[in-house]
Amino acid sequence: MCGIVGIVSTEPVNQQIYDSLLLLQHRGQDSTGIATADGPVFHMAKARGQVREAFRTRDMRSLIGDMGLGHVRYTTKGAAEREEEAQPFYVNAPYGIILVHNGNLTNTRELSGDLFSIDRRHVNSTSDTEMLLNVLATELQGQIKGLELDPDQVFEAVSQVHERVEGSYAVIAMIAGYGLLAFRDPFGIRPLILGRRMTKAGKPEWIVASESLVLENGDYEIVRDVDPGEAIFITLDGEMISRQCATNPRLVPCSFEYVYLARPDSVMNGISVYEARLRMGDRLATTIATHMSKGDIDVVMPIPDSSRPSAMQVAQKLGIEYREGFYKNRYVGRTFIMPGQSERKRSVRQKLNAMGTEFKGKNILIVDDSIVRGTTSQQIVEMARAAGANKVTFTSAAPPVRFPHVYGINMPSRQELIAHGRKIPEIARELGADHMIYQEVADLQAAITQGTSIEQLDMSCFTGDYVTGTVTEEYLEWVEKTQLS
Repeated sequence: MCGIVGIVSTEPVNQQIYDSLLLLQHRGQDSTGIATADGPVFHMAKARGQVREAFRTRDMRSLIGDMGLGHVRYTTKGAAEREEEAQPFYVNAPYGIILVHNGNLTNTRELSGDLFSIDRRHVNSTSDTEMLLNVLATELQGQIKGLELDPDQVFEAVSQVHERVEGSYAVIAMIAGYGLLAFRDPFGIRPLILGRRMTKAGKPEWIVASESLVLENGDYEIVRDVDPGEAIFITLDGEMISRQCATNPRLVPCSFEYVYLARPDSVMNGISVYEARLRMGDRLATTIATHMSKGDIDVVMPIPDSSRPSAMQVAQKLGIEYREGFYKNRYVGRTFIMPGQSERKRSVRQKLNAMGTEFKGKNILIVDDSIVRGTTSQQIVEMARAAGANKVTFTSAAPPVRFPHVYGINMPSRQELIAHGRKIPEIARELGADHMIYQEVADLQAAITQGTSIEQLDMSCFTGDYVTGTVTEEYLEWVEKTQLS
């Protein structure tokens, strides 16, 4: 999971890109980067850390041009501590291409061999984004018939990328002297949204970003989601051209975007994240009611912030008092997307504090959005008991996470997942909770897709069914070995 944005404007874009990345900060905290194009000349600045600490005035002054892109990184491939792994990535031929990517490629072993032995290209990092950039550059080079580049050649190159690359990818790239390219994998696993606004002179300005809130904040009209497999090319003078570049595209978006990753004020694939989380709460309440008596619960509490909509609905539907028992320190990042287990453990206590007056002598029902490794959940239960709770029931608005997520979320090892190989009562004992209740898989699917034509979601971390059809047991074992070594 990362956050990406690209803008083609009639005025300097450096501040617009910076502001957009601030809005996408929740999608990645490891590093950030901005690149702009001033005619055929690229300018780039990237650094480790969050947006506010990464860029200085001198960086912004150097980022000149009216076309640009930006990235915030949450590490899933490559080393978090190396600045060389930060995006964007650049190649100088053909023309010069700068690219950012949100997602995760699942055939990097094959690509790394092909890029060196067949394409004669060299990558200087362990990032799958640099591989993706070089595949695009190779295919674009093969399409060029003359001195000039036209959109047909760009779209044909993207078609070839779809043939060679497996996994999830939402991509934004700049081609020096020509324009901005955006495309999405044939399953639309990771989000990408197109927006437009008109200048007073009647000229169009364009934006593509991971979440709709970026468009709305910049006063762009939401045009639509980029379709699965589709490529969009925006020329330097603001002409937008699009084409379907995949053979059999179908929309299968990642369910975890709606459970946890996206901000609640975003709309992706026509689905309001906030409303989806409310519906998750409704359905979770029904499940809770089948397992527990209303008299066994005194108050319902969320783990702030992403579980709050679901918790409110649980309380309302069960007719139980809703209380805020945990105070959140907003100056600590999201613990789930921190790179190391020790960092996550240390940050939970810094991030949350239990208010004793809300817990003492009460039977508490805690609602969280999901439980992955159990690190945070275990410490939350301990805090609730230390604050005086009588009984603690822990509930999750998502089903048990039993399988690795290979499409852009850092869940590489089954052994790290608290639900893997355990029954629900065993999970409760591991967490130290009196009761443990999870959302049903079918209920999560229904809560997210209700009122849409979407027939399938990527639910692989809950079901073990990998939508691309190319993820094998051997691949999962290789990922575990390489990520944990």
